[in-house]
Amino acid sequence: MAAEAESRRGDAAPLAADEIRSVVGTPGSLVIEKELDRLDAHVQAFIAHSPLVVIASADADGRCDASPRGDPPGFVRVLDERTLLIPDRKGNRRADTMLNIAANAHVGLLFYVPGSRETVRVNGRAEVTDDDALLEPSAMQGKPPKLGIVVHVDEVFFHCARSSVRAGLWEPSRWPDASGLATLGKVLSDQVCSTELDADELDEGLEQSNRDLY
Repeated sequence: MAAEAESRRGDAAPLAADEIRSVVGTPGSLVIEKELDRLDAHVQAFIAHSPLVVIASADADGRCDASPRGDPPGFVRVLDERTLLIPDRKGNRRADTMLNIAANAHVGLLFYVPGSRETVRVNGRAEVTDDDALLEPSAMQGKPPKLGIVVHVDEVFFHCARSSVRAGLWEPSRWPDASGLATLGKVLSDQVCSTELDADELDEGLEQSNRDLY
């Protein structure tokens, strides 16, 4: 597969920054000036309505990861106009994002609000905390998170709707038929040689795990 991809690329060299800019052009003043260094009232309102954020991070060698975090709207708390707290909930224990942050503090956040075509992007520096007093207000079902991600904001801006419009993200009539996709249990039974469980058993276990959220 890698060889096929390399063949399709041919002999073309990767484009340099100035070559990319020559194709894309220069952003207009509005695009530049909308970038803030703080969370203003509009951004805070959007985050308060957001039940999903994707966190991009990288380790010390630059290997990247993007991970979703979801909870009831407003689960990402605005501590002040330059600081956010993202609670860490029960998961698969990979801890990719937090381990990356321990080695490389730079992160990028992308906030979604269902039905809103725009998104909010936040870039900054993060740290992992186990401060009980800081984490207690993020409790769900009486269970505070054991860890949280504190993000110190460097830049923030609203991202325009074009990608969502192109994707038809919130238009059910444009959604693809996913009925032919394999269940995760089937995927894992085919991919993980060490598992002794069949697809149905894996799906049952995954459903139980999904009910035990906190």
